[in-house]
Amino acid sequence: MWDRADDMDADKYRVAGRILSKVLREAAPKIQVGVALLEVAEEVERSIRDAGASPAFPCNISRGREAAHYTPAPADALLFGEDMVKLDVGVHLDGYIADAAVTVDLSGHPELVEASQAALEAAIELVAPGVSTSVLGSAIEDAIEGYGFRPVSNLTGHGLARFRPHAEPSIPNRGTEVGIILQAGDVIAIEPFATDGIGRISESPVTEIYGLACRRPVRAAEARALLKEIEGYLGMPFARRWLSGQRTDYALLQLLRAGVVHRFPVLWEAEGALVSQAEHTVMVTEDGKEVTTR
Repeated sequence: MWDRADDMDADKYRVAGRILSKVLREAAPKIQVGVALLEVAEEVERSIRDAGASPAFPCNISRGREAAHYTPAPADALLFGEDMVKLDVGVHLDGYIADAAVTVDLSGHPELVEASQAALEAAIELVAPGVSTSVLGSAIEDAIEGYGFRPVSNLTGHGLARFRPHAEPSIPNRGTEVGIILQAGDVIAIEPFATDGIGRISESPVTEIYGLACRRPVRAAEARALLKEIEGYLGMPFARRWLSGQRTDYALLQLLRAGVVHRFPVLWEAEGALVSQAEHTVMVTEDGKEVTTR
C-alpha cells in the first residue's frame, strides 16, 4: 500500500502544476516540421529550471508509433517531420510532482488527437473520493472507441508521490473488473493513449532514459563518480544527455550491469500505427477533485 499522507503539500503540487501548464503552452507551438527535437527538449527543461523548479523526468518527445519514453540523445540530430508528436513533461518542486502531456499533430490525423483528449476529460469528470479506478478506465475506453480507435491497454496512468513520478494507484486505460477506490489526498496522473494500431505497446531497442534501481558498491572509478552524480536526481529518472564526466557511456554500462541503474526503453505500437496522448495531474479532494496542470 502507498501512504496517502506522504508529506502532502497541496500548495507545492499546485505551484508545480502552474509551472508545467505554462511550459507546455509555450513549448507546444515550437513543435514544427524541420525543428530539432533536442532544441525543444532543452528549452522545456531550461524553462522549468528558470521557473525555480526541476524536471521530474526528462522531457519526453515521442513520435508516430512511439507512445512514451523517447528523449533526445546527446547531440541528437533528429528533426520533426509530418509526425504525431507526444510532448510529455514532468515538473517537481521539492519533490512534489506535476505531470502532463499534449499531442501536437503534424501528421493530419486530428480525430486521433481528439480521442485521447476526450477520454481524458471523461475520466477527469468522474474523479471523486469513493470512485473506483476501474470506472475511470471504462470511461477512457468508451470515449476512445467512440472515435473508432483503441486505447493502449497495457499503458496506464499512475499515482504521484513525493519524489516518485510513478506510484500507486494505476489508472487503467480500459475497463477492468477490479480497481482501486480513490480517496481524498490521492494525486493521480490520468493519461489516455489512443491508437489506430493493435492497442498494445512493446519495448523498442532504444533507451535514452534511466533510473536509479538501488545503491551498491561498484568497482570502476568512472562508475562511482557517475553514481554520485545520478544520486543528485533523488531517485527520479534522468536522461543520458544530462550526464557529465569522463567515459560516461562506459560508466553507465557498468552501473547497468551491476543492477544499480535500470532502463526506461522507448515504448511503441505496431509498425505503421499512430498513437496520441493526453494527460493531466489531478488531486482528489474531500469534495471532488482539482486539476493542477490546466
